[in-house]
Amino acid sequence: MTDAGPVPHRGPGPVFFRRRAFFGIAAIALVAIAAIWLVVALQKFLTFPRAHPSVQQLGALAAAGGEVLWLDVDGARVEAWFLPVRSEKPAPLLIHAHGNGELIDIQTHSVDAIRAAGIAVLLVEYPGYGRSDGNPSEETVAATWVAAYDWAKNDARIDAARIVGYGRSLGGGAVAQLAARRPLAALILEATFTSIGEMVRAKGIPSWLVVNEFDTRAVLAKFPGPVLILHGTRDQTFPVDHAHSLRAASPHATLHLQVCGHNDCPSQWELVLSFLARNGVISEAVSGDTR
Repeated sequence: MTDAGPVPHRGPGPVFFRRRAFFGIAAIALVAIAAIWLVVALQKFLTFPRAHPSVQQLGALAAAGGEVLWLDVDGARVEAWFLPVRSEKPAPLLIHAHGNGELIDIQTHSVDAIRAAGIAVLLVEYPGYGRSDGNPSEETVAATWVAAYDWAKNDARIDAARIVGYGRSLGGGAVAQLAARRPLAALILEATFTSIGEMVRAKGIPSWLVVNEFDTRAVLAKFPGPVLILHGTRDQTFPVDHAHSLRAASPHATLHLQVCGHNDCPSQWELVLSFLARNGVISEAVSGDTR
């Protein structure tokens, strides 16, 4: 029998390569996780940029003769301002949703013409904005506007059959989500998008990474009431194609275009009042009084 001799020494090579492979895979996984986190965080930031605290104007509520409401949204307190009108009978109501990066504080004077026409206004804040608790998302925004609506329909000063949703920019997505969940007498969208999810996917982001869908076009396709769409032909944030697509989605929509951008379009309250009168939300006589 031949002696094979001692077993040769096996160096650390294979162990080294196994460790190197492990750390390489771990590094790739960490980069992937960081990329996913960045995509999600960027979507949240671009959709819901907060207004600077200096924008807050608490005195605006008292100056407008309004009252503050605190809505319970999944345990978070979200602020809303109710601006009533003098009326011997229940008044129509405009539930207002402002754009991102704004606050309800700076909206009080912008709705003076609406109130002068006998329409009460409810300015609703986004969760996490201003003095409100919580975090904004499609789900919490929808829940906030539903809570605002439910408060309004049970208030004796409001005619529940004449509640109108009005939203500008991101606010259009907010009131569209309300329209999908509660009956509205009319819906008014200014400088609004078709779908945030669609815009995100157009950048090459997969559907499973889309944080907020806000499919306004899908809502309009099912909304049975009248719709007024206001949009600027020079809008670079949501190009005018969005407005045409929204108009095409709704059999009850009227589209009005202005030569302006996203944030510089003049108010169209006379047009809004005419639209509401034409659809029986207010009387013709009231619609003409915009002092």
